[in-house]
Amino acid sequence: MRKGTKRKTKQQQEAKQDAAEDNKPRAKRAKTSKPQSEPEYFEDKRNLEDLWKETFPVGTEWDQLDTVYQFKWDFSNLENAFEEGGVLYEKKVYLFGCTEPQLVTFKGESKVVCVPAVVAVVSPFPPSDKIGINSVQREAEEIIPMKQMKMDWVPYIPLEDRDSQVDRLKSQIFILSCNQRRSALKHLKLDRLKKYEYCLPYFYQPFKEDELEQSTEVPIIFPAEPKPVFCEFDWELDELEEFTDKLVEEEELSEDQKDAFKEFVKERVREAKKANREARESRKKAIEEMSEETKAAFESMRFYKFYPVQSPDAPDVSNVKSPFINRYYGKAHEVL
Repeated sequence: MRKGTKRKTKQQQEAKQDAAEDNKPRAKRAKTSKPQSEPEYFEDKRNLEDLWKETFPVGTEWDQLDTVYQFKWDFSNLENAFEEGGVLYEKKVYLFGCTEPQLVTFKGESKVVCVPAVVAVVSPFPPSDKIGINSVQREAEEIIPMKQMKMDWVPYIPLEDRDSQVDRLKSQIFILSCNQRRSALKHLKLDRLKKYEYCLPYFYQPFKEDELEQSTEVPIIFPAEPKPVFCEFDWELDELEEFTDKLVEEEELSEDQKDAFKEFVKERVREAKKANREARESRKKAIEEMSEETKAAFESMRFYKFYPVQSPDAPDVSNVKSPFINRYYGKAHEVL
């Protein structure tokens, strides 16, 4: 046999052996079963769960806003108030938020926290369309339209209705909203920016004598050198000469500025008395021109102040609750 034929025969035999090896049944690899993951359960969102968050906290410093939401505050008491038997059930309600710096304890640590609260005003019409801007640093109080500060009352849409057309809903809940974009704050002038920190929802109650009408105190910011003089002068209790001498004695005012200071105070007192007189006359005229229906609406208005209820996720605020709303609204009828 030729060598080439031998080599070919040997290759054919090897190929047959390889094919036989391939056809042998191989042991099946054991399948590793994947561990079944536990089913995830998501707690259903409550219908009014985000109501308190949607309500703008008026007068809160912009750089403090995020700290208000650092805790998981529980306002289920506010939500329950809209249920049958609650104080807000089937009522037309206007809500605005506020914050109060309070010393509270959380997980064994005491610290000052911006505690949120929500004020609910039961009223057939918006309780106000104006904002009051006032602070110790400002010479005069301003009462301006809400819209100048990009604020307005807007309907609150409960979660279950958010797929519906808003204009078809007969909303009974309105919240104070602010559409000032935080990203644009850096472009605002400082005075404009500070106004937001001194904002208070202004409420005009014609049947209740305004605190401004009763006040005999005048905030004084006298532009002295080297620093301004900050004080309050009461034209009924303080004697101007004695008041000025005391400031000189305490080195708050120099001797050569006494006369200018006294003239400055007299002018502020004249302005305050004029404002009080005009406020009384305006209130009297408003009552005379008011319809009986509007009078009844003002007299039936009710104010409720809600604080977060105790929960393991946030500080306990039960010992720091206050009925006071602000200088325009006075005290709430009920604190919850």
